[in-house]
Order: sequence, then C-alpha cells, then structure tokens
Amino acid sequence: MKDIEFNLEPNEIHPNSEIKGTITVSYPGRYDGVVINTQILDSNEHIIYKSYNGKKISQNVARLFINKDVMPENKAEFTALISFEPKQVHEVKFRASIIEQHKEIESKIIFAKYSI
Repeated sequence: MKDIEFNLEPNEIHPNSEIKGTITVSYPGRYDGVVINTQILDSNEHIIYKSYNGKKISQNVARLFINKDVMPENKAEFTALISFEPKQVHEVKFRASIIEQHKEIESKIIFAKYSI
C-alpha cells in the first residue's frame, strides 16, 4: 500500500452534482495534513469545496488543506461541486498530497470527466 490512497465518486461529473472524495494516509512519519488541488483542464473555472470530515466550508477556496488534527484514523472525506455549464467535455485533475513542513511527501492523482 502506498502512503496515500485517494478515491473519488463519481468519475463522471455533471454541473452542480456532488463530488465525494476520500483520502487515507498510511505514511509512517510525521506530517501536517493533506492538501487537495484541482484543475479543470482547458478552462479558467474552479471547483467549489463544500465540506471536509462533516465540517462545512464557509468561503470558496481554490485548494483545500485538511490538518492532521481533524483526520480521525488518518482519513479525510470532502465534498465539492463544479457549477459552470461546460460547452465541451473537460478533464478534471484531482491531486491529493501529504504535506510535512510545507513540503510534499507523496501524492496521488485522479482524473475525472466533466460534461453536461
């Protein structure tokens, strides 16, 4: 098993539908938390993170950092959505990374499709 596992549901995303992600960390060393970066390829649009580990996010953030202190059993769950109407199919790149003292230790990348 790698030091970070990352799963995403669904892999085919549609406007205003909920995206659920799960991250599990098995890194044996100390770490500060995990960060999720998302890029909608061929677009200037952004994802909107709604919650992590059941806690609502009040402002729109481009990157989501989840502190290790709020990750029971080294697990994190988040919800998000994309709200713009796409004129074409876009690939969406999700990258979850383990962060230790502002450095990336390991990451996992998942691609999803975004369309009407």
